[in-house]
Amino acid sequence: MKRLKTITGIALMAILGLTSCQSEVDDVQGENPNTNAANSTTANNLKRTSMYDGSFDDFIDGASCSSILLPATAIVNGTRVTLFSQLDYQQAITILGRFNNDQDSVVLQFPLRVKTSNYTEVMANNQTEYNAILNTCSQAEASGQGAITSLNINFPITILTYNVSLQQTGSVVITSEKQLFTYISNVSSTELFSVNYPITVTLAGGTDATVNSDAELQSNINASLATQATITQAEQNAKKLETILVNGMFKVQSFVTAGTDSANNYKDNTVDFANDWTMKASTALVNTATGTYTVSSEADVFLKLNFTGFTSFSLLNNTWKVVSYSTSSITLQSKTNAAVTLVLGQI
Repeated sequence: MKRLKTITGIALMAILGLTSCQSEVDDVQGENPNTNAANSTTANNLKRTSMYDGSFDDFIDGASCSSILLPATAIVNGTRVTLFSQLDYQQAITILGRFNNDQDSVVLQFPLRVKTSNYTEVMANNQTEYNAILNTCSQAEASGQGAITSLNINFPITILTYNVSLQQTGSVVITSEKQLFTYISNVSSTELFSVNYPITVTLAGGTDATVNSDAELQSNINASLATQATITQAEQNAKKLETILVNGMFKVQSFVTAGTDSANNYKDNTVDFANDWTMKASTALVNTATGTYTVSSEADVFLKLNFTGFTSFSLLNNTWKVVSYSTSSITLQSKTNAAVTLVLGQI
């Protein structure tokens, strides 16, 4: 049916001329890989995947579709930080990560320059002007027109160009996201294009995939967006776990290794997680062990324990996958050995 429809369309265009030709191209758009126009789904996908990704400085500006151009100054949790280069980001990250249950505050100092999703650089002279930039970003994301950052096209790729008579007029080698965004943004109503497949893409999580058609590109975008949603949910779960750890006091309810539950070795001890990423185990009379912990996330949430000072607690040192958590119980599984499990119960 697609082949017949395309052949019929070409014949009609030859008879009826340019006006009829444009109508027929619109009819078959998206079915013939050579008939992607400026308003096609593929054009939209290519544009969104090639938008400027400003997510790398979200810990400062909280806006993934724009970034603050350096140098810039911000008051981070009351400390003035001047950012001359991306190497200075670590100072801000360290301040923000010092405690895990405080209310972080970043106050930007104006004027500052911002790079937006369409690669434009604009000046924000005050908070009102900056809010307008953020609102534009939010509206684009809410309408499904924000940047797709969970899939990266691996360059170079080649775009084949066609006129409305489906005659190839040339090709363009695209070597960067900015070049692709500029090209797609400037496709006119009398131009058609196709991607010269196969191409390779990198999905959220770092997996590479080969794409052989517009349909496969859409499928990979859908998969990458689903993976990104899982990663985002894991980040939110990690924050919730941090709060539960800091606000509670815990005992080892179960510690199974080599098929044996040795929780009884810890029955007189409580574990207290502080908000500065330290922890201690103690009995009613004395501190038994001290250490540090970290909470991280990928597609899952992980709790890393590092005790020192007492052999039995050193046995708990591991990177644990968080199987489940609540205000009463946290169930953990070794990241490298699923048969090793730990359950912390809140008292």
